[in-house]
Amino acid sequence: MDRSAAVLLLLLLLLPPPCAPDDRLVLDKPLTAGTTIVSGGGGFALGFFSPTTDSTPANNNNKLYLGIWYADDVPTRTVVWVANRDAPATNTTAPTLSLTNTANLVVSDGSGRVLWTTNVTGVVVPTTSSSPSPTAVLLDTGNLVVRHPNGSTLWQSFEHPADSFLPGMKLRVNYGTRAGDERRLVSWRTPDDPSPGSFAYAVDPDTALQIFLWNGTRPLMRDGPWTGYSVASKYQANASVFVYQAVVSTDEEIYLTYTLSDGAARTRFVVTAAGQYQLQSWSASSSAWTVLGSWPTWECNRYGHCGRYGYCDNTMAAPTCRCLDGFEPADSKEWTRGVFSQGCRRQEPLRCADGDGFLALPGMKSPDRFVLVANRTLDECRAACTGNCSCVAYAYANLSTTKKTGDVTRCLVWAGDLIDTEKQVGNVVAADTLYIRLSNLDAGVDRRKSNNALRIALPTVLTSSILIITVIFLAWFKFKGRMRGNNEDNNKISHGGTSISDDLAEGSSAQDFELPFVKFEDIEAATHNFSEAYKIGQGGFGKVYKALIGGQEVAIKRLSKDSEQGTVEFRNEAILIAKLQHRNLVRLLGCSVEGGEKILIYEYLPNRSLDAILFDNSRKVLLDWPTRFNIIKGVARGLLYLHQDSRLTIVHRDLKAANVLLDAEMRPKIADFGMARIFSDNQKNANTRRVVGTYGYMAPEYAMEGVFSIKSDVYSFGVLILELVTGIRRSTFNKIKNFPNLMIYAWNMWKEWKGKDLADPCIIDTCSLDEVLLCSHMALLCAQENPDDRPLMSSVVLALENGSTTLPPPNNPGHYGHGSSDTELTRDRTDNSMNFLTLTSVEGR
Repeated sequence: MDRSAAVLLLLLLLLPPPCAPDDRLVLDKPLTAGTTIVSGGGGFALGFFSPTTDSTPANNNNKLYLGIWYADDVPTRTVVWVANRDAPATNTTAPTLSLTNTANLVVSDGSGRVLWTTNVTGVVVPTTSSSPSPTAVLLDTGNLVVRHPNGSTLWQSFEHPADSFLPGMKLRVNYGTRAGDERRLVSWRTPDDPSPGSFAYAVDPDTALQIFLWNGTRPLMRDGPWTGYSVASKYQANASVFVYQAVVSTDEEIYLTYTLSDGAARTRFVVTAAGQYQLQSWSASSSAWTVLGSWPTWECNRYGHCGRYGYCDNTMAAPTCRCLDGFEPADSKEWTRGVFSQGCRRQEPLRCADGDGFLALPGMKSPDRFVLVANRTLDECRAACTGNCSCVAYAYANLSTTKKTGDVTRCLVWAGDLIDTEKQVGNVVAADTLYIRLSNLDAGVDRRKSNNALRIALPTVLTSSILIITVIFLAWFKFKGRMRGNNEDNNKISHGGTSISDDLAEGSSAQDFELPFVKFEDIEAATHNFSEAYKIGQGGFGKVYKALIGGQEVAIKRLSKDSEQGTVEFRNEAILIAKLQHRNLVRLLGCSVEGGEKILIYEYLPNRSLDAILFDNSRKVLLDWPTRFNIIKGVARGLLYLHQDSRLTIVHRDLKAANVLLDAEMRPKIADFGMARIFSDNQKNANTRRVVGTYGYMAPEYAMEGVFSIKSDVYSFGVLILELVTGIRRSTFNKIKNFPNLMIYAWNMWKEWKGKDLADPCIIDTCSLDEVLLCSHMALLCAQENPDDRPLMSSVVLALENGSTTLPPPNNPGHYGHGSSDTELTRDRTDNSMNFLTLTSVEGR
């Protein structure tokens, strides 16, 4: 026995050293074209491939990509991950995949040109020959992992997906203000071209609560907001395949993942080149991929297909669009034809002052464009919506899970049109109970069905009587109006058949305006009958034309005749701007109120609005740092005049880049006073039940509680400063350096002493670092959450002009979760400007 053991030991010593396992890559042993690495269980392979389809055989495609595909049990090569999507190699360049001693994977061609790398930085790896080295391992999940010698994971392909969502993978966005790495599934360009295509499946860029299927920047489909259930859905494809999709919430992150039932066939979610999000499972019997689900399933499920206040009814055999309770088709003929884009309208207007009701709609996918209010009870959520006349709906859920303790709730409120709503099938755990605001007449619709007929008939008779009396009165009033002179006619604005000439000036005569009235026929002639060729802009209340009147170039703002909002805006602008004169405020030259028209005539500013230049990559170079700094100081002086130095104290309420106009010398002028309010001398703040303005610029206390003051304008100015410093919109489709919006990004950069890095790259050569830091600091002071902490504009102007004022450190910025904070690029046919008719009125001091 001893002799046999000695022989066996000698044979073992003579054997060559063991090779590295076939599932990993090690230093100095690159992977070449034609060879593969196979996972331990044989399920996945890593190697170079040439895309192939029935119409494009592999030998006709000269491009090579590094990818991962199913191996043993899927004979048809199906690629689930691609590394060098933007930089393919060729058959003639002999590409390789290498692992470097810095723990990076590198794809390079025969000439040494790097085509792709993992770009791991800041990792210390032992370099001695006796020290363990990093490795790259292909796991049986399909995840390629780079490991440190100590066993920790430095990089993994699951955190950088291509078009496929595999079991165990995470689609993640971090919580709060922590930097996150948003993961997006991006389709192939074509079935034989792995380069990034047009379609993507990704978490909402503004909130982690919902996921979209995108076509570029246009949404194709939206999953509803997370309701708090840990298992978001369970999909049974057949007797052997169950898909458990879950939302996991921890202190560090929130992510979507899924698992399969035991024994299930190979299954994946994939974004196809045709723009479908599909669940595919491999069928061994047919040796092909079976599509178990494809979304959007019906035309009705496409984003916004049913228009405003419409919803897709998935409970029907063939889902179709319906109007929410209390609403009717905006165009019944088009609706009957199956054209739903115009959506629905209210059957009865809201009567906020008289008290509205809320109708509960269970089993709904909540609409898009919500405002998130965290950690409120159901009663507090209801109160937040009830007390704000701009709030048209709310929904509530408890987000507490076994992974995240505490009372974590989400209250969603809507202040604009309800878009992209669906009625879910059955008892769906992902569905919300949506509470929509209706007038008393509508909110009691279910209750009235059981009431006595007399209770229905009596209001009808009274309403008819009142209507008859009103018609007789209006006819008499109109007859008397025709007998009045032309001079009186020139001071009226048509408003629903009655005169509101008194309201125009709030008790003042036209002469108090110190503003000339221009004949409508002169305006019509100057604009060539309001020709489209003379139109230079269009907004929510009307159109703007460029014209020549009296030898002077002017901008003519013609408000829509049928716009109630336009009437209020006209009155505010006519009263306020006529009384205000400052070099940083747009100058009103005249107006016209003939024949029901509402026209304002301004000085013409050739460079138009700030946002048209600042956010246009081809034009923003016109705004070097000295120009931007002068714009910041000019807007500050304009606000100081409004708040303190004019004979009126005025809160603008809609300060934003689009409302800052630039003259020929790039001097700023604040415009659009339709939402402004006059404050009395001793008035500190005001409360309105109709919130107006633009989300992203609005102070949190105003957006959520309707409380506004001069400090609301200060907050908006802080956001505007950040946009000018960074050249970045306050909210964009793509995250800003992995942060959800500009405010949170700037705050984190400031906390990490990286304020200098906020500067727009195109101003680096012209900027003063001290001025950039001063403006960034001031922006964060202006945008603090507590209004009392924000500085007065007098202090802001002093600091900007002197440049040496010692500033206090800023506190946390005010920001609030919002599903689409004025993201013009991401939501077709939506407008998040809150330009609603306010219940407050303009009053003199």
